[in-house]
Amino acid sequence: MLSLSIASPSTITFPPKTHFPIPKSTFNGIKIQKHHCPIHVPPQAASFRNASASSVVMMAKREEELKEIRAKTTEEINEEVVDLKGELLMLRLQKSARNEFKSSEFGRMRKRIARMLTVKREREVEEGINKRLSRKLDRQWKKSIVVRPPPSLKKLQEEEAAAAEAEKSA
Repeated sequence: MLSLSIASPSTITFPPKTHFPIPKSTFNGIKIQKHHCPIHVPPQAASFRNASASSVVMMAKREEELKEIRAKTTEEINEEVVDLKGELLMLRLQKSARNEFKSSEFGRMRKRIARMLTVKREREVEEGINKRLSRKLDRQWKKSIVVRPPPSLKKLQEEEAAAAEAEKSA
């Protein structure tokens, strides 16, 4: 058998809290006096209102892009994601070959891909597809992708073919 006894509150004692002294530092910070070092305000601070206006324009563009993506079907989104990933690969190849390219394109393409995949996932959530099944479907979709050249490479090949044909006819 198990017996349990409860002590009265008057019999319970706690050890006193010990306060350790906090060592005092001799460093009191840096004091800057106005009359010794004048502060120069750059003229860019005056254009702070313009920065907020440009961010509003950027947000409007982003919202417009999201509306455009949401108007597409899931299959169209998948096709565009494949194309954009191919374009990203072409950019990486240009970078490794030290060709001229816009470095801002990396971020722009990655963000566009992320937005498309986000819209795709939103649709899956609406359909009631859980995370685990979504990943399984994603793996199946990735395995089913047929490797094809990205649109920029197709365009480049067409231009080269047209130039070669122009040389033959000339």
